[in-house]
Amino acid sequence: MKQFRIRKDDKVMIIAGKDQGKVGKVIKVLRKADRVVVEKLNMVKRNVKPNPYRREPGGIVDKEMPIHVSNLMVVCSKCSAPTRVGYRVAEDGKKIRFCKKCNATL
Repeated sequence: MKQFRIRKDDKVMIIAGKDQGKVGKVIKVLRKADRVVVEKLNMVKRNVKPNPYRREPGGIVDKEMPIHVSNLMVVCSKCSAPTRVGYRVAEDGKKIRFCKKCNATL
C-alpha cells in the first residue's frame, strides 16, 4: 500500500492548478486514485436531479472534486508555511511526522 504524507484533517496548500496558493482542510483521502478532497477548494458545478425519497431538490450544486497528491503540500501549524514532511521514530517506538523547516511535530 502506498504511503501518503497527507492525512485527513491536515491543513494543506495547493501548489499547482486553478486554486494555486489557497489553503484548506483535507476531508477525504482517496488512496487508490492518489487523490485528496480538500474542503471548499477545486469547486465545480454539477447538475443534480431531484430525489423525492430523500426530499432533495434538484438544480445546480457546487461540489469539491479530488486533487492529485502531487499538487498539495502540508502547512505546518507552528511556522504556518507549506513544508515537506519527514518521519522519525520516537522513544516509545511510534513513527512521528515532523516539519522539515522548523522540526515541529505535525
